[in-house]
Amino acid sequence: MRDRDRMRRSDGTPTNAVFIFTKMLMKLVGDTDADHIAVVFDTKRQTFRNDIYPEYKANRDAPPEELIPQFPLVRDASRALNVMSVELEGYEADDLIATYARQAAEMGAEVTIVSSDKDLMQLVNDQVKMMDPMKNTIVGYDQVMEKFGVTPDRVVDVQALAGDSTDNVPGIRGIGIKTAALLINEYGDLDTLLERAAEVKQTKRRESLIEEADIARLSRRLVRLDDHVPVTVPLSDFAIKEPDPEAIFSFLREQEFKSLISVVESRYGITAPSAPASTSKPEKISSPSDLPSDVSGSNTSPDADLTMKRENVTYALVQTSDALKAWIDSIYDAGFVAVDTETTSLDSMTAGLVGVSLSVTPGKACYIPLAHRRAEAQASFDLGDGGDDAADKTGASGDINTGGLLTDQIPLNVAIALLKPVLENPSILKIGQNIKYDMQVLARYGIEISPIDDTMLLSYVLEGGMNRHGMDAMAERMLDYEPIKFKDVTGAGKSKITFDLVALDKALDYAAEDADITLRLHRTMKPRLVRDHLVTVYETLERPLVSILEKMERTGIRVDASALTALSVDFAARMGELEIEIHTLAGRDFNVGSPKQLGEILFDEMGMSGGKKGKTGAYATGADVLEGLAAEGHDFPARVLDWRQLAKLKSTYTDALIAQINPSTGRVHTSYAQAVASTGRLSSSDPNLQNIPVRTEEGRKIRQAFVPDAGHTLLSADYSQIELRLLAHVANIEALKQAFHEGLDVHAMTASQVFGVPIDGMDPMVRRNAKAINFGIIYGISPFGLARQLGIPQGEAKDYIEAYFIQYPGIRQYMEDTKEHARIHEYVETLFGRRCHTTQINDRQHNMRGFAERAAINAPIQGGAADIIKRAMIRLPEALVTANLNARMLLQVHDELVFEVPDGEMDATKTLVTKIMENAAHLDVPLVVDTGTGANWDEAH
Repeated sequence: MRDRDRMRRSDGTPTNAVFIFTKMLMKLVGDTDADHIAVVFDTKRQTFRNDIYPEYKANRDAPPEELIPQFPLVRDASRALNVMSVELEGYEADDLIATYARQAAEMGAEVTIVSSDKDLMQLVNDQVKMMDPMKNTIVGYDQVMEKFGVTPDRVVDVQALAGDSTDNVPGIRGIGIKTAALLINEYGDLDTLLERAAEVKQTKRRESLIEEADIARLSRRLVRLDDHVPVTVPLSDFAIKEPDPEAIFSFLREQEFKSLISVVESRYGITAPSAPASTSKPEKISSPSDLPSDVSGSNTSPDADLTMKRENVTYALVQTSDALKAWIDSIYDAGFVAVDTETTSLDSMTAGLVGVSLSVTPGKACYIPLAHRRAEAQASFDLGDGGDDAADKTGASGDINTGGLLTDQIPLNVAIALLKPVLENPSILKIGQNIKYDMQVLARYGIEISPIDDTMLLSYVLEGGMNRHGMDAMAERMLDYEPIKFKDVTGAGKSKITFDLVALDKALDYAAEDADITLRLHRTMKPRLVRDHLVTVYETLERPLVSILEKMERTGIRVDASALTALSVDFAARMGELEIEIHTLAGRDFNVGSPKQLGEILFDEMGMSGGKKGKTGAYATGADVLEGLAAEGHDFPARVLDWRQLAKLKSTYTDALIAQINPSTGRVHTSYAQAVASTGRLSSSDPNLQNIPVRTEEGRKIRQAFVPDAGHTLLSADYSQIELRLLAHVANIEALKQAFHEGLDVHAMTASQVFGVPIDGMDPMVRRNAKAINFGIIYGISPFGLARQLGIPQGEAKDYIEAYFIQYPGIRQYMEDTKEHARIHEYVETLFGRRCHTTQINDRQHNMRGFAERAAINAPIQGGAADIIKRAMIRLPEALVTANLNARMLLQVHDELVFEVPDGEMDATKTLVTKIMENAAHLDVPLVVDTGTGANWDEAH
């Protein structure tokens, strides 16, 4: 027996178990990056299982006498460390763990159960893992398979057959774990096995299964954990709280754990208050490994000092398989890794992988060069201009040239084979900055990264609308550190090189720093989610959406290049015709695309009113100016607007889309950005597929070029008037709610009530005006704005708005309440807790303040709509797989989702998609989804 096993306080109370528990809990609290933590205790032995089977656990001996007085002390240890502890009469701790794990997983969280209890292995899944605290190892699918021979969802069936002598679970005589696993793997599950027991070839085994089928079913009831326990402590109470050092010191002094006092002093940088001298001997430690490891490096407190200094970092160049294996071992030990890729292109679908950087400890990182070349091997590349977020990720555009590779690098295929298991391991958290890019790049090399955390999205959830979310900006803001700039290692202008030509020493400093900074940013921001009550937004909306978007982007959508070419030719011909007409109206030739020349003709030569010159001395000729002049009846500005629209469609879509078709897939692969709009709406780029005009014939023609694969049809599913429905809900407008419940034409109803006209026989223009008011109110439209939109006098527009508020007084109250909340807190919230910051709401300038007020009014509505479609997007892929449907989600455009559906599956897919989307949120009014199908996007929409 070791000395520590005889530990006692000076009053004789045994404390060895308390010491081990306290040390372990201190380390867990210090090391974890979780935002919620709790200790779950058993109560008395009598539980609901004893009612089912009185002999349950009847064989167990009474606990050792030395443990009994320590039971309350371990609870005291939890309280001292400010960690929530829970227990419930009638249920075992395992049942509570199962219940809380299920609840957390359903909220989108990832759960780690710290235990070596094999009974808990049945809970392991994609979101729930175990950590053996004694071995400091992660228990995931592979470890469960190794232990029981089956996947976690079949562990209960194996235990039911094999029984458990420790808990006196009977099981089937003659069947152990290995035999049980063979049977379950052969027949699929316990019920099927028992139904088909007569087919089992071995006589004794067959007879036992037939005769003792009821015992097996009873055993299953005993071993299956109850994950619907009526717990009284909510998950939110598990939020990590910073321990009170004084409370810890008091507890540790009482238990006479002097070595742990020194650990607390080191961690918090304070000295324990002096205590009366003690005559007791200090607890003895058998080896340094018995002490908790230094937790300062893993402190995830938002107040932890994670600022960086370049001279205090250690970065390693990994150039051999053995060195890489050592880093991989450290990742398994840590259970997480910050990862970043260096590539040759901003286009993740074509980028070549140059290297990978990793970090598991702040201040320590490595770079694994994989495809660096000698400088003389430089090829000619179009380098682009990089930029803040771009520099976070890539070098230049263009596929990697494998000529002239440096020899002191791990072969790419070898490195991929080594990295794949750890980066795909479900028990290892992968942390990245805009990690969707890294996921797509590595997916092309056969690595599917999961699970993930994204520092860019953490910043976005915490500070959306307040600050930028690029790594450089965050490092300066949060770590007081200016990172190495991309141009510092690649050069700029004509001398700029691709990243695969960067010298390894420079590449190491830049790339390893990226991983190091990413890890520090993660530890700085992740705990803030709890403090700011934003865990749900991040865990259930933003984080799970990353993998959904990554797959959508990788899938892309097919585009008919010949149709686009024909459109481009048509647009060019019509632009030529319009140029002739414009020149005729102007009385001379000029460059229609030149704002300067156009302004001179409009205001100097034609003498039109309203000309205003800017700082450059040129007249303003924006769309608003031309639209105003065209509204006055001038043909010239109207034709220029027509020309501009065709020019934009040609350059932005028909010409650009042809160039953006991926030659390998025949599809275009847009990129969705989550961390842009403060309301939570996604934005599309390269190409932007959200801004193709749908109200014009030309815009619809462009959509006709988006087509499905052979044997498929496109399905469009679009929320109907979702923002008005949200307005009715959040502003509690009974008239609007009733209209939506009754399926009335809301715009016609508004027109009837505001303008005093009957619905029957209503002039379509009157309904259009009401529609403009309905949607304009959501955006805080002013009388001036409504007047311009409807082409009516400003006084008349003001009367319309006043009449609207008289009819729906709750809307004005909602608007005033929202603005007041924004003035006090400088943010507003959506239904799902997303914060949309309005930092200029109290600005001294009237214009800035007015803009912020309009944004505050709109944000909960537009942001709520964005949250709802995100919830639907997250649920749909799994629902389609579960239903054995093969549709693929291709596009998200505002309130619309576009799918590619195999022939023969359309009816089932349409029904499922509609159901999921309409149940993505539960409002006081029904959510309604309109669907359409077709051989192209325009036809489907």
